[in-house]
Amino acid sequence: MKVTIDNITLEVEQGTTIMQAARQIGPEIAPPAMCYYEPLKASGGKCRGCLVKVTAGSEKDPRPMPKLVPACLTQVQDGMIVENTINEEVLETRRGIVEFLLLNHPLDCPICDQAGECHLQDLSFEHGKSGTRYEFQRRTFKKHDLGKHIQLHMTRCILCYRCVFTADQLTNKREHGILDRGDHAEIATHIEKSLDNEFIGNVIDVCPVGALTDKTFRFKNRVWFLKPMDAHRDCPSCSGRVTLWNRGDEVYRVTARKDQWGEIEDTPDGKPGWICNTCRFDKKQTTDWVIEGPREISRQSVIAQGHYAGNIGTTIPTETFAAINNGRTPHLLMDIHNESEVNQPNIRLGENEGPSNGATFNNNINNA
Repeated sequence: MKVTIDNITLEVEQGTTIMQAARQIGPEIAPPAMCYYEPLKASGGKCRGCLVKVTAGSEKDPRPMPKLVPACLTQVQDGMIVENTINEEVLETRRGIVEFLLLNHPLDCPICDQAGECHLQDLSFEHGKSGTRYEFQRRTFKKHDLGKHIQLHMTRCILCYRCVFTADQLTNKREHGILDRGDHAEIATHIEKSLDNEFIGNVIDVCPVGALTDKTFRFKNRVWFLKPMDAHRDCPSCSGRVTLWNRGDEVYRVTARKDQWGEIEDTPDGKPGWICNTCRFDKKQTTDWVIEGPREISRQSVIAQGHYAGNIGTTIPTETFAAINNGRTPHLLMDIHNESEVNQPNIRLGENEGPSNGATFNNNINNA
């Protein structure tokens, strides 16, 4: 069947959604997706960020649909005509949706570990407004540790349900869910129960914002200072296909491989490439992996500013001021290197199990 999206006509199979059809055209036409996640069943329809205008329902019934419809849930009909980026009503509605998503969202991007990979950042940059009309106290929640490796910042959550679907579909039991309703709704476990399933670390990868973060990576580095490398290992529990985020020979974090839509990349045999907690949290040495080469990063991504030069993943970068300025030392009121020892080679942040803080840089890494 044929469908036209933003004046581009293509043929798709029956049962294809507008979102899937638009993605076949390319990222310039595809609507944004904050809750839809193709590898997860029943995902989508929560954030309304992908609303589009159907100006002709089908060839047999060319009447337009009376309201905007979610592209992630609406199936294509033969002869359907859809407007996304060329429809002002869609763009204005999307600006309003971004405003609602940011209503209670904290302005902590400078300290958020998701910065540089945050889908909400991308959405607000492309469709958001420069100011806010909200003048009331924002909704806030306390931080919670959901086990040894995952921390929940509910204040950042947009209730996309991705993590709930991930836990439900990768485990044999319900791990966590949404408690309360309306403005009080929050992600939580029953009576602060820990999430300890072997695949529960994947909730970090599916989160589109910084609500679920890797405690072993917190405050250690920025993603645009790291080198994403494709690697693999023989793992008895999962696919073993990962992306290593390293600096020199030090691995700061391990994530599953993602495609251009930020979703889990399929393995060569067509299965979702979820990874286990052992690969994600315990294998933090380059010697644990077979490194395949640099991960392909979009030119528009801030991560792409990193240069893949020299012996990637095998050499420690020289970053001291004197080394890169021909021996000249900076004229500072305080020698920060003596204060924090941040440039001391004996301090390896990737080997610190918890978040990095002041104790980490005071030769007291075991008490960090």
